[in-house]
Amino acid sequence: MQGILDLIGKTPMVNIKDSNIPNDIQLFAKLEGQNPGGSVKDRAAKEMIMAGLESGLLNSQSHIVEATSGNTGIALAMIAKLVGLDITLIMPENSTVERVQTMKAYGANVILTPAEKTIEYSRTLAEEMAQKDNYVLLNQFGNPNNYKAHVKTTGPEIWEDSQHKITHFVSSMGTTGTIMGVSRYLKSQNNDVQIVGVQPSAGSSIPGIRRWSPEFLPAIYEADRVDTIIDVSKEEAISHMHILAQKHGIFAGMSSGGAFAAALKLIQQLDGPATLVFIVCDRGDRYLSSGIYDV
Repeated sequence: MQGILDLIGKTPMVNIKDSNIPNDIQLFAKLEGQNPGGSVKDRAAKEMIMAGLESGLLNSQSHIVEATSGNTGIALAMIAKLVGLDITLIMPENSTVERVQTMKAYGANVILTPAEKTIEYSRTLAEEMAQKDNYVLLNQFGNPNNYKAHVKTTGPEIWEDSQHKITHFVSSMGTTGTIMGVSRYLKSQNNDVQIVGVQPSAGSSIPGIRRWSPEFLPAIYEADRVDTIIDVSKEEAISHMHILAQKHGIFAGMSSGGAFAAALKLIQQLDGPATLVFIVCDRGDRYLSSGIYDV
């Protein structure tokens, strides 16, 4: 009999059919919204908490504190309570009400920080609380178990489901755990696989995708593990999010729209056979109150 944590991973990968995609190029979407917590972050949250319990960083008396923009916090809230741990999550006050309420539904305490100070201030506050009070900071931005989850699960799933034919992997970059882990695994199988990161264009704000200031660049990020970075605008991310829903039946958030837009840009540059996989990192229902699906 499976428990809920056993359902994390093994998400489906679906073929995207589009008249703008040449016949000798295949594009697949990895549907991470099918995880029980609704996003790819279930994988990293499970790995960080379980590794913390095994190492002794966490015990039955621990109280986790973590800064989040949404999906990691939801995943951590779900898993922490399942293993009997208290958790406080810190996030900017302009986060959608769905994300905040979902964390609270799982039993987390939520602290909202000024929107104008961004997630960077939320990270600073979490670090200060961990230093001053009896909190344990998992630090998704510097915790190697973040990317190790994707070495163990996401990378192998993509390799097998593409029948070892993947030539390009496309992923939006936030904490960068997904792209760092998948890069490690895919490159170990075929060093010619191209790893493509997606970031917001200058001046664009896209939930789940970041252009970090140098002092806040995630410690787990290694630039040489990414072959190419493609910029996408907020407008491109939103328009392609709509295309995913209306043309392909994939209801996802803006960062997934950004990854889709980047994949299509990449396809325009390719000459010859190729197999691309991009990450659809979550579901669109946690963004409805933001108005991005109003048409």
